[in-house]
Amino acid sequence: MYRKTLILFLPTATLAWASVAHGAPAVAANTAGPHAVSAATLPAISPVPSPTAPPATRTAAPSITLAELFELAWARQPEARATAARRDAALATRDAAASWSADAPALSLQAKSDRPGANEGAREYEVGIGIPLWLPGERNRSARLAEAELKALDSSLLAARLRLAENVREAWWRYQRAQGDWQLAQVREANARQLAGDVARRVKAGDLARADQHQADGAAAQAEAAVAEAAAEQAAALHRLRALAGTAIPVPATSATLPEVLPEALPDTPLSATAPDGSGGAVAHPAVIALLDRAQAARDAAALARQQNRANPELTVAATRERDVTGASFKQSFTVGIRIPFGAGPRARAKQFTAQAEALDAEAQAELETGNVAQGIASAQAQLRAAQTRQQAAERRARLAREARGFFDKSFRLGETDLPTRLRIELEAIEAEQAFARARIDAAAAVSGLRQAMGLLPQ
Repeated sequence: MYRKTLILFLPTATLAWASVAHGAPAVAANTAGPHAVSAATLPAISPVPSPTAPPATRTAAPSITLAELFELAWARQPEARATAARRDAALATRDAAASWSADAPALSLQAKSDRPGANEGAREYEVGIGIPLWLPGERNRSARLAEAELKALDSSLLAARLRLAENVREAWWRYQRAQGDWQLAQVREANARQLAGDVARRVKAGDLARADQHQADGAAAQAEAAVAEAAAEQAAALHRLRALAGTAIPVPATSATLPEVLPEALPDTPLSATAPDGSGGAVAHPAVIALLDRAQAARDAAALARQQNRANPELTVAATRERDVTGASFKQSFTVGIRIPFGAGPRARAKQFTAQAEALDAEAQAELETGNVAQGIASAQAQLRAAQTRQQAAERRARLAREARGFFDKSFRLGETDLPTRLRIELEAIEAEQAFARARIDAAAAVSGLRQAMGLLPQ
């Protein structure tokens, strides 16, 4: 009997750093020794996920853009699903205002007979049609109200899209932060395990004490726990995206490099919080436009209510065929009449005052929203400037930390630096890289925040 043994030789993977700076050149890792590993490095091969990490967390950034995610989320909103029906209703109202009658005509049929009484053969048959007429000025007011309601519908839909965009942007950048933290945690774990392996070999060779081995293994365990924590946050952020856009978000295979952070473009044309009045040519914020359009529709409704101070008059055209007794010939006659109702009184005034109250309410809300939008734009601009400053400072810190880690890594292998110092430098370098990655995402999120404050949809 012969027993076959399969032996696998796994060479040490070469690690190389891919700069997290958008468009920045790659920086080579320190190659001063066969086991030199920089905490800023990312594996050139796909890293093996931690066996303790839950399978749901082993995912990568969705292969979808922010604009595509927003459109998927909007398609699931009740406002989007009811858009076609609401638009059809508004168009039908406009068509009704263009009609030549105030309402649909009504057909009337009447028959009169003396059969229950004398039964002398008296018969009378009448066929008529009643046509509701417009009140003076009612047709024009109705047409204006229909156009105002159609415009208010469009602006309210745009405002609803903007409100959804805020939620989508928040979830998107939360996921980007969680994804970056998760992948950097994996890098930290890989480097910590590599360092623990180096320490184990040196302990075996008698160069280091077993206490150093415990410190290195403890750092590796801490890095493993950080991966699990980051993976949980990444999974929660991904589920939030899927809750917004549905479960059909495409997710590719796990990537070994940090995702590219592509910020939205800064707007070329500044927006203002005020409505366009022809003086400055400013583009108004959609939230303000929606309130102003709603106020205009309410004012038109109040004007129409003033015209509708009574029910619509009705034109009646009828044809009558009758006879007096049996055997007499039927006589034909035609009737043209008009029915004029009295004034509606308190009911018409209640309708008018309700519309006026809605107009005043919408105008007051628009005034408040104008101030909120102006302050929001100023705040978003300040946050963007601060985020850009933090990004520049974090980039310098990360570059210095990478260089310092290379120095201490080499001196540790030469025995000039103790292990606690080496672990401290490693942790500082990872924290610097994480701060830089966060600063990049925060700067891109600040651009989205400015576009949100200015009323611009994702792109």
